[in-house]
Amino acid sequence: MTTVHSLPVPGARLHYEVRGAGPLLILVGAPMDSGPFTPLAEALADAYTVVTTDPRGISRSTVDDPDRDATPEQRADDLRRIVTSFGEESADVFGSSGGAVTGLVLAARSPQYVRTLVAHEPPLLTLLPDARERLAEVEEVRRTFLAEGQGAAWAKFLAAAGTPGPGPGPDQAPPPPPSPEQEANGAFMLGHMLRGITHHRPSLEALRTGGTRIVPAAGGTSSGQTAHRAAAALAENLGCGLTVFPGGHAGFAEHPAAFAGLLRDVLVRAPA
Repeated sequence: MTTVHSLPVPGARLHYEVRGAGPLLILVGAPMDSGPFTPLAEALADAYTVVTTDPRGISRSTVDDPDRDATPEQRADDLRRIVTSFGEESADVFGSSGGAVTGLVLAARSPQYVRTLVAHEPPLLTLLPDARERLAEVEEVRRTFLAEGQGAAWAKFLAAAGTPGPGPGPDQAPPPPPSPEQEANGAFMLGHMLRGITHHRPSLEALRTGGTRIVPAAGGTSSGQTAHRAAAALAENLGCGLTVFPGGHAGFAEHPAAFAGLLRDVLVRAPA
């Protein structure tokens, strides 16, 4: 059974969903909302109380001022508030992409709330040897969005990430136009989330010493892509290995059963 909840927080109202019973496990993305995490959540609900959530400003998590940026620090505080709303002292967290950055901020600032963080392909461009070039690409994506709109901006975003989207084949119809919600989510991401996520400088010393078990992770089919490289750089900086999960950047949605099996193993594995 899935229950739906709404939590007021400073500047926003968070939408989150709960499945299962057991230790608290939160699956979080940014800008991805809770929808694509549903198959993974259902695969884990036999052993965990699984929470999925829309980040502030995305889909059903509304913000008081849609013209203000939403920062990783705000989303980390939102995550903390979700944990404490259960009356729990801590949770395990699986964060993907910007959601992994959210988890890293919470683990650095308030490690007592996160037992294990699996940080799957956080796009921490500041850790890359070519950080200046990659951050300049982000600024170009944002300028393109402001000048030309989402279509041109997303094309540049995907090219910079190393994951250019496939076009329709010769016998295929073009994809349907985005829904109003997708349009709004895309605009909020490009205008108010992208820079904060990609420009974040993680507090490496706090992550090393804070007490949260950090598991950097990446997709088995995303090698060479920017977020995979950033995950590997995080692992190197923390002095630990990189855990490889099935699929690519969104492997949890592509292969939920296999992904859930490995995630279970990672969460119960004793630290080395």
